[in-house]
Amino acid sequence: MSYEAIAIFMFISMMLMLLTGQRVFAAIGIVASLAALLLWGDSAVEMPFNAAFKLFNWYPLLTLPLFIYMGYILSESGIADDLYGMFHVWMGGLKGGLAVGTILLMVVISAMNGLSVAGMAIGATIALPEMLKRNYDKIMITGVVQAGSSLGILVPPSVVLVLYGMIARQPVSQLWLAGAIPGLMMATLFIIYIVVRCHFQPHLGPTVSKADRDMPMNEKLKLLRAGITPFLIFFCMTGLFIMGVTSLVESSAVGATAATLAALVRRRLNRKVMEETIRKTLAISCMFMWVILAALGFGAVFDGIGAARAIETLFITNWDLTPWEVLIMMQLSYLVMGMFLDDTAMLVIVAPLYVPLVKILGFDPIWYGVLYTITCQIAYMTPPFGYNLFLMRAMAPPEITLMDIYRSIIPFVMVMTFALVLVMVFPQIAMWLPEYVQSK
Repeated sequence: MSYEAIAIFMFISMMLMLLTGQRVFAAIGIVASLAALLLWGDSAVEMPFNAAFKLFNWYPLLTLPLFIYMGYILSESGIADDLYGMFHVWMGGLKGGLAVGTILLMVVISAMNGLSVAGMAIGATIALPEMLKRNYDKIMITGVVQAGSSLGILVPPSVVLVLYGMIARQPVSQLWLAGAIPGLMMATLFIIYIVVRCHFQPHLGPTVSKADRDMPMNEKLKLLRAGITPFLIFFCMTGLFIMGVTSLVESSAVGATAATLAALVRRRLNRKVMEETIRKTLAISCMFMWVILAALGFGAVFDGIGAARAIETLFITNWDLTPWEVLIMMQLSYLVMGMFLDDTAMLVIVAPLYVPLVKILGFDPIWYGVLYTITCQIAYMTPPFGYNLFLMRAMAPPEITLMDIYRSIIPFVMVMTFALVLVMVFPQIAMWLPEYVQSK
């Protein structure tokens, strides 16, 4: 059997195992282990040990549990709820103001946690019922929560970019900096869309009643102080990193410590909060470490059989495609897979093939990491099986139907596609900040 046939057989086997409901790391790890044993016999036994040592020698991995801990302690202690209360009072007088506030809330939750699930949970349980209560259009606000929560995998500290950095062997700090401006640009485009649409269709996002917003200025300022805490933690953490005062790992420790102190000062740090935070942090961190370990083993087998070189020959030599045509095909493949798989599974399946090809084609792998992440965001919201669609269906109130959820994402997917095209045409949108920080 040729090496190309082996690569295709491995890919199909892994897809079939994933469709049976196996955990991602188990499906990938089993296929990689069996392929290695069949190809190289007993000597392949050392591959998982090498992968494990490579994983635990990767210093930036320490940031993963610290950032996840930071997000969960702010969420479990109710500090994220205070943030929405601040937006409710200060932005309720603007048409669509609560929807705009929800996008800002999602950006901050993303900056606290690095996962889209956390933003979705907070948006669906806190923001969505509040906006429905105030007669916001249910289709528009369902799209707002889904689009806003998708920012969690792009705005630093993105856990997905940590995984990409590990598999692509790229510095996570550069990836996070590259994702910052595109993430904020996308959030800004969402806000512009909401404000413009609510200006022409005020019934979609009515202002909050004056009675709800009327309170003494000292109460408003107190609410502002309470809600601004997550912003201060985030800017303190990233500011120290960008100024070169702290390293990436030290910044994550600063964020985790600041979040804990904020919960302590607010007198919300109790046994229940700590137990929930530590349990969820451990569960998510272990899951990602197992996935990375399986991905390293799978990538080693693919490297060993020369699958990346075979793909290059197929696209460039046999099909005579230009580098940009190959890149667009790669992005389209993510959109198709994203209808059925989550971002982690997609990355682990195709990164061992695509990342070497990206380098051969002459594209920057840091820039490509941002393209991959934006494409994942779009795929998350693409019917019929987009990951975010089903998360929203599970968390949304009963009056929001699956058809409402499908309809809600259409304008936001168009905005995200526009953002993706901008980053592809103007790479400096992603690359300016990492290049600037590196030059300093």
